[in-house]
Amino acid sequence: MADAKVIPFGEEPRSRRKVPRLGRGGRSQGSLKPVPQQRDEEPEDPQTAAAAVPPLPPGSPKPAPGSGDWERKLAHGLSFLRRRITGDYEVDDFGYDHDLTEQVLMSLLRPLSDKYFRVEVKGIENIPDSGGALVVANHSGVLPLDGLMLQVAVHDHHPAQRHLRLLAADLVFVLPVINELARKAGHTLACAEDAQLLLERGEVVGVMPEGFKGIGKPFSERYKLQRFGRGGFVSTALRAGAPIVPCSIVGAEEIYPMVGNSKTLARLLGLPYFPITPTFPLLGPLGAVPLPTKWTVQFGEPIPTDGYPPEAADDPMLMFNLTDQVRETIQHTLYKLLVQRRSVFF
Repeated sequence: MADAKVIPFGEEPRSRRKVPRLGRGGRSQGSLKPVPQQRDEEPEDPQTAAAAVPPLPPGSPKPAPGSGDWERKLAHGLSFLRRRITGDYEVDDFGYDHDLTEQVLMSLLRPLSDKYFRVEVKGIENIPDSGGALVVANHSGVLPLDGLMLQVAVHDHHPAQRHLRLLAADLVFVLPVINELARKAGHTLACAEDAQLLLERGEVVGVMPEGFKGIGKPFSERYKLQRFGRGGFVSTALRAGAPIVPCSIVGAEEIYPMVGNSKTLARLLGLPYFPITPTFPLLGPLGAVPLPTKWTVQFGEPIPTDGYPPEAADDPMLMFNLTDQVRETIQHTLYKLLVQRRSVFF
């Protein structure tokens, strides 16, 4: 399979380039060899394509309903395979593969979001149509499925189909397969430098400040926000001048009710926690299937940061106040959504 082509970070693609090997941490190593620029194929107009199809002879059986959809899906699939074989796709300096994410990863996650968890999205208009924005959300559920469902929600429900670039923990990037998939899906290490670069580039960045404290908390503390760290995400947003969008997720807490934590096994496996649920590890791999809870994702009104002076990012009191404002907004919205919820599963 041919090498992919890379967009230098922060620049418009003037020429197609081969993808360098990614070193530790996802940074590129080695030189880039330019290749001749190729003109992208323009998308086919559905009306023009329909008009070009010759009419059926008299008496011919009509095609089955939806056959055109299958033909288009087949054409898209073949086009995707051609691009992968020829290397006619782009990967940025963080390892983000837009073509693979759009055509494969999102297609795999979408049924889980739409059919299994039946995610309901509210307030998506609070994410700007263009420019950088920092989405700050609560974190829960033992496994980080809430981050993936949040990524699908932003892409599928936003009018501009924006892609969410999640900031993930170090553990994600030391796991063999998960590391590669996370990079290709646009995720990067949760550090201020990467977050600021993405925001200045005009990306929508997602962060879950609770970290392992939120995702690994016991079921008895569900929907009670843990500490938001030192507020580093506020400093990053201030330096980039990007708005902060609070986000509240209801439904993820119940997919794996964590009733215990085996700290001994966690230390042996090098994990922050080893969950014990009513079905895991009692039922083995079957116990890893999440419960089909009903989810609601609500985006709150953005908190602007572009009106602050440059030195505001170094003001600890301002960071504390903004961090507390974001946390209280998310917590209040969680309580409101829980009151409105009819059932965990409906």
